[in-house]
Parts: sequence; C-alpha cells; structure tokens
Amino acid sequence: MSTTTCVQLDELQKKPTSFHRCIFSGPSLNSTAIKEEKTSLVSQTEDARQSVLLLKGVREQYTLVNDHTIPAILNPGEILVKVLAIGLNPIDWKAPAFNFGIPSLPWINGRDLAGLVLQVPGENSRVRVGDIVLVPSTDYRDIRKAAFQEYAIATDFNAARIPSSTSIHASASLGVAFVASVLALGVSFGLDFSVLSKSPGPNLPQIISQLDRNDIPADIQDECFASESERPQRGDWVAIWGASTTTGLVTLQLAKLAGLRVICVADVARHGAKLLESGADLLVDRHDTERAVEIIRGVTGGKLRYAIDIVGKDTAALLEKTLDPSGHSHLLGLTGLPKERNPGIRYHTVPIKLFHTAPTVGESMVRWLEDLLESKTLTLPEIVRAEGGLEGINAALDLLRSGSVSGKRIVVGLDS
Repeated sequence: MSTTTCVQLDELQKKPTSFHRCIFSGPSLNSTAIKEEKTSLVSQTEDARQSVLLLKGVREQYTLVNDHTIPAILNPGEILVKVLAIGLNPIDWKAPAFNFGIPSLPWINGRDLAGLVLQVPGENSRVRVGDIVLVPSTDYRDIRKAAFQEYAIATDFNAARIPSSTSIHASASLGVAFVASVLALGVSFGLDFSVLSKSPGPNLPQIISQLDRNDIPADIQDECFASESERPQRGDWVAIWGASTTTGLVTLQLAKLAGLRVICVADVARHGAKLLESGADLLVDRHDTERAVEIIRGVTGGKLRYAIDIVGKDTAALLEKTLDPSGHSHLLGLTGLPKERNPGIRYHTVPIKLFHTAPTVGESMVRWLEDLLESKTLTLPEIVRAEGGLEGINAALDLLRSGSVSGKRIVVGLDS
C-alpha cells in the first residue's frame, strides 16, 4: 500500500484534527502569483469540521451548515482538495427545483470547483500537495466529491493542474463543460484529437477499444463501444445550437482545432462577436427558428451530418431537421432529444460517467486540458464573480435562474 503525502494532516480520514496551507507559488486567486503564509485551515479541535451547503428538501433553498464532517479518503487514487472557487451550473438550481439528480436527502450539490491539493495518494501521484487544480465533479452520486463544501474529495485522474498564469476563478467554471465537449466530439462522434497539429489530445476511440466492456457502466456501453467508421473529417460541418454557453464555446474551439467548420446558433446580437473571435464559420440567430433551419440547410446543401444541441428537446428537434436523413448523420443532445426518431439519424447522449469510471480516459482528458491551458490554446469562459462564499450561493443561483447572466459563468470564491 502506498504511503499518503499530506500537509500536516493528522490521519484526516480517520479523525481530523488540524492541517495547514503550504507555502507555494501558483495561480493567484486574483490572477497574480500567490504566496500564502502558513496559516491554519482548521482550528486544532478534538473533531475538525467544515461548512457546507445542504439541500434538505426538494424545491427548497440550500442551507448553510457549519459543523459538517470533512469528507474522508476511502479509495486508492483519491485526493483531498481545499475548495477555493466554485463554478455554478444550471443543474445546481434545476436539480432541487425539479427533483432530479438528487440521490438522497439531505444532499450536497455542486459540479465545478478549483482548489488547493492537501493530500495525495503517494509519492508517485501525478498531482502533488500544493498544486492548484480544477475538478469537474461528474460523479454526482458521491457526496464527498460535491463542490458546495470547504473540502472535497477527487480522484487524481480527474484533477487538472492549473498553470500559474491562469485564473483560478475562471478555471473553476470550465471543468464540466470541457468534459462534456470532449466526450461529445471524441466519443459520440469519434473525433481523433491525437492528429491535431496544435496541442494534440487523446484518441478516445482507441483508448476505449482497449477497455473491458464490463468495466463500463451498462447504460453508456452502447454509446462508448458503437462502431463508427465514418468519423468527422477536416472541412466537415458541425452545427451547435446554444453555442454561446460555456459548453458551446469549448466545443466550438475544440472543433476548430480539429479543422471542422462550425455553425453557431445563438443570440447573434449579444454573442456574435465573441463567437467569431472563437472561430465560428457561420452565425445563425436563434430567434427565428424556421429561418435558422433554412439557413443551415442552405449553407450545407442539406448534407449536414453532425449537430450538437445544448438547450433542450425543442431545439434538438429543430436541429434534427437540418441533418441529412440518408443514414449517416448524428444528433447529440446534452439536455434532451426528440421523442420520435428518424431512422436515418443516429442519436447520442454524452457518456459523462466515462470520465470518472475509466481512469485511462479521465487522465488522458485532464492531461490534455493541462496542455491546452499551459499553451493558452483554449480560451477560458468569461465569468461573473459572486460574493458571500457558500452563504452567497443561493442568491447567485437565483441570478443564474433569472437568465440575466448570458454567455458568462457565475463563480463563487471561498478564498476570502
């Protein structure tokens, strides 16, 4: 069994007492280099506790609890992270509002975080104590990995180290969107990122082919192991409905790296300039939906084969009309797909579980993300900083729910 490396950690997983920040240089909480003094993170008490946001009931707001247990390391490869910033996602308010994605009550939510690594599995871990990392918490059934708490557990193959020149807060908004984008393009559509001339990434179809099918959750096996000989080629068109979202912007950038031509459907007046800067080949305004379908079909000559919807079932049904129905087209819906299916179109959902259940897949993705950030090949989302720490998350989620923050991500800092 490997030894555990920690920052003055007194067997935290058994009986937490105290631990301290290490002195290090890294990405600043204000996007400048930080040099933190060795200050106590948890007071030396008989039983160290943390603050968390608990969801105690459906259709209720989150409740701040100040005496919750610090999550314990239970499995090989796990790390302990001091949460410094939390990126908010629509699921964070939709889950309690519509009662889905909540395994039990009370529960802790939150899918995107960035923070300081306090404990690692051993000397050979790719992540080190003192690293600043971003963590996409896709394993939402494990409450230890939720973002709405002061300390969270992650696996080392799901944590991406943030370069010293990169904003921690902006990084906290990126993780889940990046995971969804890479899996959509690389697994569902079969795009090979290893052939990129700039910042090459993983060949996910090849990595998956070496996995045991039985090691993959049953509900995503067909998506992961479907044989697909006709993969996107340079110059092919892909349409993205909801392109101004963080997932849309990341997907646009990765698709352009792979040499695809990208049609972006969005509010062009509000987001057109940003989409053009990110490489969009064609902008289509989302407000006139019939016209949007006509434009996409006209530009692609009715031969569009790849489309991604990030909005919902209704817009996925509109995108379906833009595709070539001759038997070689693909429609992926992140938040829903049409109920009635066209036999000439293959329908996809993102196999998000693959990221945290297949170590070789997860690690290949976070290593690529590290390279993309280090080389500044990937542009980070524009963010809005919310104040108040954990206690301010309810108000920030109300702002997110209102739709008044469009094309940006709300990030809550816990570093004050």
